Amino acid sequence: MLGGLVVLALLAYWFGWLMPVVKVSFLFFALLTLIDTIILFVKPLGVTAIRHLPERLSNGDVNTIHLDVSNGYAFTVAVEVFDEIPTQFQDRSFSLKIQLKAGEARHLTYTLRPVKRGEYHFGVVNVLAQSPLRLACRKTQQERPQMVPVYPSFIQMRKYELLAISNRLVDSGIKRIRRIGNNREFEQIKHYVAGDDFRTVNWKATARRADLMVNSYQEERSQQVYMIIDKGRPMQMPFEGMTLLDYAINASLAMANIAMKKSDKAGLITFQDKVNTLLPASRINNQLMHLMEALYNQKTSFREPDFSALYSVVRRKVTQRSL
Repeated sequence: MLGGLVVLALLAYWFGWLMPVVKVSFLFFALLTLIDTIILFVKPLGVTAIRHLPERLSNGDVNTIHLDVSNGYAFTVAVEVFDEIPTQFQDRSFSLKIQLKAGEARHLTYTLRPVKRGEYHFGVVNVLAQSPLRLACRKTQQERPQMVPVYPSFIQMRKYELLAISNRLVDSGIKRIRRIGNNREFEQIKHYVAGDDFRTVNWKATARRADLMVNSYQEERSQQVYMIIDKGRPMQMPFEGMTLLDYAINASLAMANIAMKKSDKAGLITFQDKVNTLLPASRINNQLMHLMEALYNQKTSFREPDFSALYSVVRRKVTQRSL
């Protein structure tokens, strides 16, 4: 509309009789703009946007952010939502465009994939609402800035926990290997059935019962399992946006969780030129939270790893047989 008025004004420069038409048109345009502006600003907050952030984000995974946008006007508006996402994502032009009818509410989502642990700061939510004639536009800033920490991948941890519980780890490429030795503990004496190992026959129980009895064993439980993470220079190498160190941290959290679900004790050791963290193996209720916090706070200068220092500390501090 404004472009047409400009063309008409240029023509009036050569055709004087068009000047009254130009003046009336400009007055009509100004009146429409004023009306459009008034109906946009008559309400304290015409379009509202509420952002829902999780308590923490999962490193290396796709995380979903939710937005609830509602139109409080009695007419349809074109809305553009600019969410100020953290600077780590290097995207200043991120926006969502929608049309909202009178009184309509819409649930919006978008995804973010962080590749580094730490604090991620979200800014305000900027909402741009345009009137029906698109002659005026109103910008409002909603939601307070929020900080969300990015923790080691708890999404992958839950995925492998479910696979471990359902004994489907093989489906994800994790192979079974034959164990050397006899790391089993006694469970019960039971009647022999076809297929039982003759080496487990309990002759004393067999003599008492006058029936063939065998010892039943189960895999040894409550073993100490330590996740040892090398934070040396080679772990700085990136792969698909993440360092090898962060991949190791994510894998350590998943394995520690599975170990505890299988009734074992999980602990953590990290080192580079010296041992930085030693969290004793345990199965206490909040051990997983201690592990997650320890892994989240891991920092390194990527120095050359000293394996002799690691050996010395492990030999001195880990006194029980451990994996």
